[in-house]
Formats: sequence, structure tokens, C-alpha cells
Amino acid sequence: MSEEQTGDKEIDIEANADADADADAEFEVEDRSGGDSPKRSNAVAWFAILLSLLAVVAVGYSLFLDWRSADDSRESETLAAIEAVNRRLGNVDETLTMLDQQIAGIEHPDYSDEFDAISKDVDERIRLLNSLPSRMTSIEATVASLAGISAGARETFLLAEGEYYLQIANAQLQLANNPHLAALALSMADERITQLSDPALTDVRRAISDEMAALDVMEKPDLEGTTLTLASLARVVESLPLRGAGLATDDNSDDLDPDAGTFKRAWGSVKDAMSGLVKVTPPEQAKLELVSPDAEEFLRNNIALQLQAARLALLRGEQVIFEQTLDDASALIDAYFDTGSEQVVSTQKTLSEIRGHVFTRAVPDISGSLRLLRQYRTLRESNE
Repeated sequence: MSEEQTGDKEIDIEANADADADADAEFEVEDRSGGDSPKRSNAVAWFAILLSLLAVVAVGYSLFLDWRSADDSRESETLAAIEAVNRRLGNVDETLTMLDQQIAGIEHPDYSDEFDAISKDVDERIRLLNSLPSRMTSIEATVASLAGISAGARETFLLAEGEYYLQIANAQLQLANNPHLAALALSMADERITQLSDPALTDVRRAISDEMAALDVMEKPDLEGTTLTLASLARVVESLPLRGAGLATDDNSDDLDPDAGTFKRAWGSVKDAMSGLVKVTPPEQAKLELVSPDAEEFLRNNIALQLQAARLALLRGEQVIFEQTLDDASALIDAYFDTGSEQVVSTQKTLSEIRGHVFTRAVPDISGSLRLLRQYRTLRESNE
């Protein structure tokens, strides 16, 4: 082996030795650094967790403060709304108190006792009138069955009975305006006069026949139909619309234009608020707007009572009371109800027709037969 080769081997050995020494040194450095890294990473992790907890706490505290502030604002708004409602309720109570005082100060006549008395009187008169024919027939049979009665006494009794029926006929036609009962009384009087069989009473019977014919062609009032119509009107009054029911909705008919600008809408709101401070209301409209539900019920009942009073006056033949009660009912309807409604117009038209056609017929004169019968009776008594 040459020296050069030997020298190369030595250089290689030394190089390998240096490389091993460097590797050992690097291994030692790696061992040292590797021992400290887990401790540092754990500390960083705990520090990050601590920061996260602090952030969560801070966020929660800020949310809690926001919630408290929102709750306080809602509570203040609720209290303000409650106070506003209380003020409005106070104003409503004052208005109702004023209405009660005004209603209590109005004096209204009570017709209930008078109506009851009139109804009892009419029923009693009708009962007596219906029982009259049977009673007179019974009296005639009793008088005819008496032993030893003279023919003159019987004729006198029949004559007085015929005169009585003629008086009833005139009273029913002239005072009660009832041609039906007048014709019935005339027929009963004619039956009594026929039983006398006296030729001198021919003129009386002829007059009775003419008067019955005049009553037949006379336009008779439909009392039953009229009373039923008045009863129907008394029920219709409960559904008639009051005047001024839709006035409250007219003030809010002009809404703000949603397409207008912010300035225009703000100016429109201010203008509406200022225009609502001053409001001019006519006296009659103000009176109508103060009608409470109790006053409305009282008004409708009052009109119904007026119509019932007209029915009783019609049955009794009292023309003045009949027309006055219809005029009062028509005036109340015209003052407090919507005259533009078809239902109100129809009611007023019906009242006008009833008032103008019940007592406007030409009543014939049926007193001629009574006058002739009295003349005959006077002559008979003078002859006797």
C-alpha cells in the first residue's frame, strides 16, 4: 500500500469521526429542546382557555345590561299606557255621569196606568154591548110570559126598546165612528118596530132601511187592520237607525299617503293634530251624539207607547187624541232617527196614511128614523 492511499484512509476515518461527533451534538440539542416543549404548550392552552372564559363572561354581562335596559324601557312604556287608559276612563265616567244627570232631569209622562184604565173600560163596554141582545130578549120573553099583561104595555116596551137601539146606532156612528155596530143596532131596532105591526110606523121603517143602505155603501174604516199596522210599527221602531250613527267615522277618512316623503307625512300628522283641537258641532248634532244606550232604549219605548195610545184612541173613536199621539210619534222619529233611511221614510209614510184616512170619511146622517119614532111616540102618548 502506498503512502498516498494510507493518507486517504486516515482522512476518511477522521471525517467519519467528526461526522459522528456532530450527530451526537445534534442529538443532545434535540433531547434538550424536546424536554421543554410540552410544558410551554400546556401553559399556552390554559392561557387561551382563560381568555375565552373572560370573553364569554364579558359578552354575557353586556347582554344582561342590554336586557335590563330594554326591560326598563318596556316597563316605563307600559306604565305610561296604563296612565293614559286611566285618564280616558276618567273622562268616560265624567261623560256618563253628565248623561245620567241630564236623563234624570227629563220628566216623561207615565201612560201605563191610563192605558190600563182605558183597556179595562173598553173591555167592559164591549162585554156589556155583547150581552145586551141576550138580555133584551130575556126581558121580552119575561114580559110576554106575564099573566094578564096588556097589549098596550107590550107595545110601549117594544117602542122604548126600538128607540133605545136607534140611540145606540147614532152614538156608535157619530161618537165611536163604528158603522158596523151602528148598522147592527139599526137592524135590531127594525126588528122591534116590526113586532108592533102598526102601519103608522111605515115611515120609520122606510127611514131605517135608507139609513142601513147608506151605511152599507159607506167607506168603512178598517179598524182591525189599522190596529195591527200600529202594533207592527211599534215593533219596527226597535230596529230604526238613529241619526248621526256614522258621523264618528268621517273624521278619520283622510289617511296619510304612504308614498309621500318624510317631511310631508310629518307635516300632515301635525296638521291633523292641530285641526282636531278645535271642532265645531251643530247643537242638534251634539244632542244626537250624546244619546246613550239607555237613552236610546227609552226613546224607542216612548215611541212604542205613543203608538199603543193611538190604538186605544182609535178603538174609542177619539179622533183628537189619535191624531195627537201619531203627531208626537212622527216628531220623535223625525228628530232622532235617520230620515234618509228607507225604513224610516216608509214608517213616516205609513203613519201619515193612517192619520189621513181613518177619520176623513163622510158620515151619513142616521138620525131621521129616531126623530120620526119620537114623533110617533109623542102623538101616541097624546092620544092616550
